[in-house]
Amino acid sequence: MLIGVPREIKAQEFRVGMTPAGVRELASAGHSVLVETGAGAAIGLTDDLYRAAGATMMETPEQLFAEADMIVKVKEPQPQECQQLRPDQILFTYLHLAADPKQAELLMASGATCIAYETVTSSQGGLPLLAPMSVVAGRLSVQAGAHHMEIHQGSNGTLLGGVPGVEPGKVLVIGGGMVGSSAIRVALGMGAEVTVVDRSINRLSELDEQYRGQLRTVYSTTEAIEQHACEADLIIGAVLIPGASAPKLIARELLGRLKPGTVMVDVAIDQGGCFETSKATTHADPTFVVDDVVHYCVANMPGAVARTATMALTNATLPFIQRLAADGPRQLFLRDSHFGAGLNVYNGQLTHQAVADALQCPWISPAKALDESLHLKTA
Repeated sequence: MLIGVPREIKAQEFRVGMTPAGVRELASAGHSVLVETGAGAAIGLTDDLYRAAGATMMETPEQLFAEADMIVKVKEPQPQECQQLRPDQILFTYLHLAADPKQAELLMASGATCIAYETVTSSQGGLPLLAPMSVVAGRLSVQAGAHHMEIHQGSNGTLLGGVPGVEPGKVLVIGGGMVGSSAIRVALGMGAEVTVVDRSINRLSELDEQYRGQLRTVYSTTEAIEQHACEADLIIGAVLIPGASAPKLIARELLGRLKPGTVMVDVAIDQGGCFETSKATTHADPTFVVDDVVHYCVANMPGAVARTATMALTNATLPFIQRLAADGPRQLFLRDSHFGAGLNVYNGQLTHQAVADALQCPWISPAKALDESLHLKTA
């Protein structure tokens, strides 16, 4: 298969869809890999490294999109990229369609087979291709939050870990999954007082056992969130419903009851955000203030540590790319329903129920879509 890795063009995005090590693995299996010139330059992955791994360097994205059978990216395709996709092409990347109806419309119009990293599931449970970026974003959320608690960033100047004689900052983590547990690890490591709320008693028990009394675990209710949010200096929104829009767990009216200078970091912003007042921001302009509450809502948070994030992402996606390249999507999805859960758009139709429900659009199951396509080809 001919696999294309374009340079990311979303603002402030320096990750790349594949490392030279990934290229080498695919090339050794007999596949051809096209990489756009300069795709990894910002993070030290030079064109020469890609060439040495076996890639062919392409001068323009237009040339790469025109030749590749499969496009491997990091972030959702921008409109000009969507318009270059074609019906016989595979797109494999993060899509986050639930919060992006325009992108969904363009992808359906392209006719391409569009597979979202974030909705691929695992027989062991969880979301294996979202997990590496969830770990990065979770750890970064506390790092970013601590920085924006400084007085020159618009907060009240609380040091997250405190000092002898002065109590540490209080952190509320909403959601104890991959993002939340990664945030907890860093916040406790910095010396903060940390509370996590979650609706899974089993998950709370696991976290309680892991941290042996260092972490406060609370069953998540509206009342519990409101109570602990009003005590917090830093709130981390770390909830996810695969494929769907994130639930709004901090209402606008609650902001007036929070401490002035409270910092809220919305890691769920790619899925629409879990705070009612959230709106996507960028690394260049990461925060805004509503009712004296600092909001950090950067949509591609792991892009801040693009080198680490790129390597972690390739480690997770490479086995899936190898399977797609070897078998093609049809046979793979029919054999593996967990991989099939990643199919969001096929033959001009939405194929993921949570995405379709969020967009209020009709959908068709992946199995039915694949079957209909086969009948069309044999008719």
